[in-house]
Amino acid sequence: MIRLGIIGAGAVAHFHAASAARISNVELAAVCDLRDEAAQRVASPWGASVYGDYRAMFREAGLHAVIINTPHALHLEMVVAAADHGLHVLVEKPMATTIADCDRMIRACDEAGVALVIGQIQHFLPEKLAAEEVLASGELGRVLMIRDYRTTDYRPGSRPDWFFSEAMAGGGALMNIGGHCLDRSIWFGGAAVGSLNASTLNRFGVPVETDGAIALTLRNGVHVSISVVSDAAQRVDEVLVVCEHGTISCSPHNGTLVRSNGATRTVWEPQPEDIQQGFFLQLQDFVTVLDGGTPKVSVDHARHIVEVVLASYEAATSGNPVVLNASRDATNTARILSEVP
Repeated sequence: MIRLGIIGAGAVAHFHAASAARISNVELAAVCDLRDEAAQRVASPWGASVYGDYRAMFREAGLHAVIINTPHALHLEMVVAAADHGLHVLVEKPMATTIADCDRMIRACDEAGVALVIGQIQHFLPEKLAAEEVLASGELGRVLMIRDYRTTDYRPGSRPDWFFSEAMAGGGALMNIGGHCLDRSIWFGGAAVGSLNASTLNRFGVPVETDGAIALTLRNGVHVSISVVSDAAQRVDEVLVVCEHGTISCSPHNGTLVRSNGATRTVWEPQPEDIQQGFFLQLQDFVTVLDGGTPKVSVDHARHIVEVVLASYEAATSGNPVVLNASRDATNTARILSEVP
């Protein structure tokens, strides 16, 4: 039996807890949050213990693994502490707020001999899995271009205060919501990012970016455009994949649709349980890793997403394109072009 702990009783903690209840060899043993009432709400349906100090939970709860669901800048210290206690770790995206922190997390878990998996939930959502299946079939040929558009809300009071702290969140809409767009676009595009340009907006008087656009070229030549817009007139969350012989539109609101030869077919219709199913599949994947399997999402992929977000901020500030090096050297991950050819 895998005794599982959760740190952070925020918005997605209930999804993690309910997922654990569906897996026969997993027991939710403990939940930790500075807010006792929030921790109780997540823990009580499953009879889990409640802690206000994650280090005490690590010492006392007899855990085998932990899910870290906390503000982004806290991931490093909690992952390192978990590794020191011999605990396997599933940490929510973004992996960290700097490449140096990502590398320290990887090193700590490698040295401790524990698993480190990053919760890139896009890879487990049913509508995205349906798109993956169509792409893998080859019926539409090669991916040529991707457009990803997602709305959000970064007005004051729209979310917990820590999201508006660059030090704690690592950025604003691009680090948070844009990370999801980058994750699925790089995944569907089939290669790492080679170069990019970006712009950001700071609206509503908040200290982090509220909107952003990134234009990317993947190393295989696929072109990707990503737009994240706050407080838009309509709620949109769509990735459109343009292939040689057709297109795929993928959205949690409208499902997954394939257009080819002048005809459209639906390969996935949205279901009320889709988000919960995604978290279940993600936890199931984590358990498979603990049994010696390979994670669906590599740590290198999750690290690359952080790298690309940070490079986007650099491009937006400088006004120049950025070329990403293939090297994993944390001190030389991006080169600013001094002039555009």
